[in-house]
Order: sequence, then C-alpha cells, then structure tokens
Amino acid sequence: MGLLGLVLPSRCAVCGVPGSAVCPRCDEGLVRIGPPVCERCGCPGAWPVRRCVECAGRRLGFDRARSALVYEARARRLVSAWKERGRRDLAPTLAAIVADVLARPEVDALTFVPGDRERGRARGHVPSARLAEALAALWELPFEGLLTRTGAAPRQAALPRRARAANVREAFAPRDTAPRRVALVDDVYTTGATASACARRLRQAGARRVEVVCLARAVR
Repeated sequence: MGLLGLVLPSRCAVCGVPGSAVCPRCDEGLVRIGPPVCERCGCPGAWPVRRCVECAGRRLGFDRARSALVYEARARRLVSAWKERGRRDLAPTLAAIVADVLARPEVDALTFVPGDRERGRARGHVPSARLAEALAALWELPFEGLLTRTGAAPRQAALPRRARAANVREAFAPRDTAPRRVALVDDVYTTGATASACARRLRQAGARRVEVVCLARAVR
C-alpha cells in the first residue's frame, strides 16, 4: 500500500462509500454473466447457441470469448474508476470477480490487449495488462506480453460499430513467438473487433487456439 493509501481510506469505486474497493451492496448489484451463452462469443441469451446474432456471419480471429459482467451502469462506473480515475488498486479485486465467474482457461499463457502509449502514460498503467497479471497469479498461469501497438488509433468507443474492425485491423503486431494456446485478456468486450484483430496477430506468431477473457461485456 502506498503512503496515500495509509492517509486516505479506501472507497467503493462504484458508489464512493468508505470501506472496500467494491462494497458488498455494489458487488451484489454487478450483473454476472452465466449460462446460457453463445458458444463462440459468450453473449448471454435465452438458450445456448453455437453462433448468436452478435457473431453469426463474422470471421472472428479467436476461438471463443467469455466475459464476467454485463457492462451496465454499475460496471461502467467501476471500469471508469479503474481506467480513467486512477484506481490502479482495483486490479486484484476485478481479477477475483473474473476468476469467480469464469473457469480457468486451458491455455499455456495469458497475454493482454496492449494499450495506447499516450493513454497508458496519462493513466499511469495499462488496465488490461494489470488485469491479466492478476489473473495469471490467481490461475497460476504464465503471464506474457506477446503483442504491441503499431501506432496511435482513434478510440474505439468514439466509432460506429461498422468502423471498429477497420480501425484496429493494423493496430497490433506480435512481439514474440506465441504459445500454442493463449488467453487474451481485455477490460470490455463491445463488438469483438479489437479481440479479433489481436487474435489474428497471435495466430501469426504461432498460436493455434486463442481464447478471450474480459471483465465486462456490452450487451445490446
């Protein structure tokens, strides 16, 4: 714990009440994603399907994706505190939520979606990297930085759905040879465009199976 943590009490990242990083009331209010879900992209639905309306007809680079939370109001506030308001202390808590909801992937290593360098410097950390590192410790899996950004790109959140795939198509490159089975960790799954672009680069680097693990997922 840093000096600031000794002086100022921790507050819930969702509601601000003093105490734990996520208070019991807000933790209970977070919407966990459980079965049934789409076999491919993990979208929750009324019944299990191999492909859902979110991923049918799309050429996705990953084998399957799973997310722990629905990206609704509480989860949005939680992610905003973590990514934009400097709550680097949240990574272990968020990793524990993911590990409680999702089964440990049968992979050789965990890696992460690399963040934009400028935004990483402004935030003081790369959220996806810290989440992957914390999950690797919980799941007792190797943690490896297998990808890098090739340059700055407009933020995905500012783009319409159809433009997101083109925006990230050339945004990533492999840094090293990838293990045969890799889990790619990210914070929020929106359209799957970023995860798919990263998965394709991991396959170019030698991966034969790529699973995606996310904290939260936007559900239309």
